[in-house]
Amino acid sequence: MLIGIVSDTHDNVSQVEAAVETFVDAGCETVVHCGDFVAPFSVTPFDRNWSFYAVRGNNDGEWAVQSTVADFGTYFGEMGEVTVDGHDIAMYHGTSGEIVDALVECGTYDYVLHGHTHERGHEERGGTERINPGGISIPPAPEPFSVATLSTVTGEVEFHELG
Repeated sequence: MLIGIVSDTHDNVSQVEAAVETFVDAGCETVVHCGDFVAPFSVTPFDRNWSFYAVRGNNDGEWAVQSTVADFGTYFGEMGEVTVDGHDIAMYHGTSGEIVDALVECGTYDYVLHGHTHERGHEERGGTERINPGGISIPPAPEPFSVATLSTVTGEVEFHELG
């Protein structure tokens, strides 16, 4: 199964649409948004034929984001956990690096997905993989917007630059 991972879209409609198109083209069956949609109109393009999970980001000021996600997916609030294709996954926006580290180091999860820094990253520590798909380019993050895909079959993580 292929999981699409996105974060920090910050109401950038063209980037949201590019992310959705990337996940559709890749054949993702599950998509996780690690927060910072900002407003409900940035949520609705993710209403597709896949399982959708989201957590709250520090810039998700409109509570209607929660109810919009709940119309077609699962909204966890600050943090969530799911099991997908036999893999235990934690998702958190990433506002606290200490919490990200604790989730990775606790040994409970196969994958910890987060955003917040707008810088993509992938590392393995003690059997847990931490994946940050990136986000829209906001200084000091120098990279273009990217999303990630994760194969639950091979464990391969691929980053997709979207502009």
